Amino acid sequence: MTGASTADRAGRPIRVGLDVGGTKIDAVAVDPSGAIRGRLRRPTGWGDDAVVESIVTAVKALAEENGFPLADVGSVGIGIPGLVDAETGRVDHAVNLGVESLDLAVRAELALGVPFRVENDVKAAALGAAVLSGVAGSMAYLNLGTGVAAGIVIDGRIWRGARGTAGEVGHLSVDPRGRLCGCGQYGCVETFCGGGALAKAWGRPGTLPIRDIFDAADAGDPHAVSLRDDLHHGAAAAVRVLVLSADVERVVIGGGLTALGDRLENGLRAALHAGAEASPFMRSLRLDERIELLPAGSPAAAFGAALVGASTTEKEIVPHG
Repeated sequence: MTGASTADRAGRPIRVGLDVGGTKIDAVAVDPSGAIRGRLRRPTGWGDDAVVESIVTAVKALAEENGFPLADVGSVGIGIPGLVDAETGRVDHAVNLGVESLDLAVRAELALGVPFRVENDVKAAALGAAVLSGVAGSMAYLNLGTGVAAGIVIDGRIWRGARGTAGEVGHLSVDPRGRLCGCGQYGCVETFCGGGALAKAWGRPGTLPIRDIFDAADAGDPHAVSLRDDLHHGAAAAVRVLVLSADVERVVIGGGLTALGDRLENGLRAALHAGAEASPFMRSLRLDERIELLPAGSPAAAFGAALVGASTTEKEIVPHG
C-alpha cells in the first residue's frame, strides 16, 4: 500500500470516503472531528479506465460542491466489491464493475496526488456502521442487498480471519435441499434472503421485486408469503451464525433491503423468537436484543471507506463527533 498512514496529515484535514457500487459512487467528506462535511452521488464507470476516472471525478466534484480545495484532502478511502488486497490497493474480480484485475490505489494516486487505501465494500461498511452505531467492542455488519455478506469489527479493527473470509455467512449452506446458489452449493443463506435470489424465485417483472413480494404477501399470495418467510428465516440464520461463531455484542444490518424498514425488522425479530422457542440456550443469547437496522440511506459504507483511508496500521476506527 502506498501513501500516508496517519489520520490527519498536516494542512490536509479532509478525509474522503467512496462507496463504489455497480451503478453509483456514494462519496462523503469527513472533517477532523469525524463529522460529515459533504456528500454526493455519481455514476460508476464500467471497466478499469472508467472506474478510475469516475472515482477521480467524484473526489473533485465533492471538493468543488462543498467548498474546499482539493489540496485539503489528506486521504481517500475506497470501499469496492471484489477481492481486495488492502495492502497494495489491488482489486480482482469486481465483476459488476467490469474489472478483472486493477491496481486501483496506485492509479488513483497518480491521477490525484492523494494517498488512497482500498478495502472490500462490506468490510468498509462494517467500520462505518460500528462508529455510527456507537459500538466500541465487537460488532458484525450484515449486508442484505442483492447478495448477502458480513464484516466483523472487534475493538475498532476489521477481523479478517486467516484468509480474509471471516463473516462470509452468505455462502453457508443451511438447507442442502434448498435452491441452487450462484456459488454452486444448495440452500445457502443468500438463497433465502439475498435480493437477487428472491427476485429470481419470484419470477415476475417489476422494478422493486422485494417490495412487490411483501405487498403480494400482505394480500395473501401464497408464493409471496413463502418467499417473505424465507427472507426472514435466512436473515435470522445469518444473525445466529454471526453471534454463535464470533459472539459479537451487536449485529447491525444494512444494505438495500433495509428500505423495507419495520417490515424487515419485525419479521426478523419474530423469526429469531420462533427459532429460540424450543431452546433455553438460544433464548439466553437474546438475539432479538442484539440486532439493529441502519436507517435507509445511511452513509455507513462511504463513511467507513473514509475511516479506511485515514487509518493507521494500529487501529482502523477514528473518533466520530
